[in-house]
Formats: sequence, structure tokens, C-alpha cells
Amino acid sequence: MSSFDMTAWSSKQLLLVEQSLMQWVPEAAPAGLGEAMRYAVLDGGKRLRPLLVLASLEACVGDSPAAPMSEAAMRAACAIELIHAYSLVHDDMPCMDNDVLRRGKPTVHVKFGEAGALLSGDALQTLAFELLTPSDSEIPSQVQARLCGLLARGAGHAGMAGGQAIDLASVGVQLSIDQLRTMHRCKTGALLETSVLMGAQAAQAGPQAMKALLSYGQALGVAFQVVDDILDVTADTAVLGKTAGKDAENNKPTYVSLLGLEGARKEATALAEQAHQALADSALMQTQALRALADWVLQRQH
Repeated sequence: MSSFDMTAWSSKQLLLVEQSLMQWVPEAAPAGLGEAMRYAVLDGGKRLRPLLVLASLEACVGDSPAAPMSEAAMRAACAIELIHAYSLVHDDMPCMDNDVLRRGKPTVHVKFGEAGALLSGDALQTLAFELLTPSDSEIPSQVQARLCGLLARGAGHAGMAGGQAIDLASVGVQLSIDQLRTMHRCKTGALLETSVLMGAQAAQAGPQAMKALLSYGQALGVAFQVVDDILDVTADTAVLGKTAGKDAENNKPTYVSLLGLEGARKEATALAEQAHQALADSALMQTQALRALADWVLQRQH
């Protein structure tokens, strides 16, 4: 088997994602709203969620998908990045984490004010669903509807928003490891899991592929959060691009506070291995990119 060049693959995909975001996030929204929206989402971030969408499509149909599948996946990739960006904008606001640094630059509420941040987050969220429902497209209407359903569930009360609610209610509270896992499966894991499933839905994948990718996405989503908790205590602010040490400062329960640093590292490794095993057990065509992304999640430094 030929070796997979993750750098070349991701560079190609990231260029396409960035071009699409620049095209679809409007500059002309009124009263400076477009500027705030573009500030929140362009030229920053790891773009892991879009990469997972595109890698999942490739796993299901190979690297030459039909045009409607390719368009559906790119729209899904950008839509989930918009949801992620809106969540960060709101998460950083004074009523939540009150953070001043994100992706190495001032947070949106610092630059545009609280009202500007709130509105830009709202606009990014609704734009995500607009992207998934183009009227002038060959994407089948049932695929558009299913993509919207996946994204709504991943971002809503049973997913990201619910996890954030648990997180805010858990400050200073001693959680069990099972309670912590539940919180992070929702807050962080749900959108990563949704990314993988949206790529499969764009490919119109069957039940077997969806089941394998669900298992992969669930393991990867929690692994990402475990590594995030580790980096919060081991990396510095300049490397992270956001304020380091905030979890301990805010007395939030984390994998490190419950398991210790070494225990958290073992947990992350076990979860990454689960993600790999899900791919090994599947009948998917081309899983190199998904496997490489699982490795990156485990090894990332920011």
C-alpha cells in the first residue's frame, strides 16, 4: 500500500474550504455585520470539522465523487465550520467564558462589542443552514434535508448547546468520569461526530458505512476533548492561540482533574485506537485521510 501524504491532502482540501468560505460568508451584510462574521470564521482555526466531512466522503466513494456529492460535501464542510465558529463567538462572551483571545487574535466581542458578537454568531448559525439548502443545485432534496437534520441535532439541545449548558452548570461541581464523558460527547464530540456523518450522507452511504463512521466519530470526538484538556495544562497561550489554564482558573472539571495528566493521556490513546478499530472493521473504500486525522487529534500541540 502506498503511503498517504496527509500534508498534501489536507493542503488541497483546506484551500478549497477557504475559497468556499470566502465566497459564501458575505462582506455586504449591513451595519458591519459582514465584517464581524468574516472576522469570526476566515483565516484561522484548524478546520478539523470540514476535513472530517471531506475525508468521510472520500472513505465512502473514493477521491472522484459525483458532482452533486462533491458539492453537498463542500457545503456541509463549510456549514459545520460556520456552526463551530458561531459557537466559539458565543462561548467567548462575558456571559459564558469571558475570554479575550481566540485563534491568536482578540475575540469577536472584544473587537466588535457584545451586541456585534451576539448578532454575528446568530448570522453564522443561520447561514449554515442556508448553505445546505441551495435552490439552484443538483443535490437531491432528501440529501439537503438529511444534512440539515444532522447539523441541527449535532448543534442543538442534545448536542453542542446541551453540552455547553452542562459545562456552565458544572463549574465547581465534582463530576464522575461518566458524567464528564457525557458532557464532552455533547459539547465537543457531537459536532465532530456530525462532521463525519455529514460526509457519509453527502455520499448517500448505506447503513453499514454510517454505523462504522458513527463509531469512529464518537471515539474521535471525545479524544479531541481529552487532548484539549491536556493542552490546557501543558501548552502556553502563544501556542494554543487562546488563553491557557482557563479550566483550572474557572474550577471546571476536566479529564486531567479527574484522571491526572498520565491517566488523561492513556484515555486519549485508547479513544484514538477505538477510532482506528472502527475503520479497520468497516468495509469503507479509502480511509487513509480519516486514519491520519485520528492520529493528528492524538498528537496535536494546539
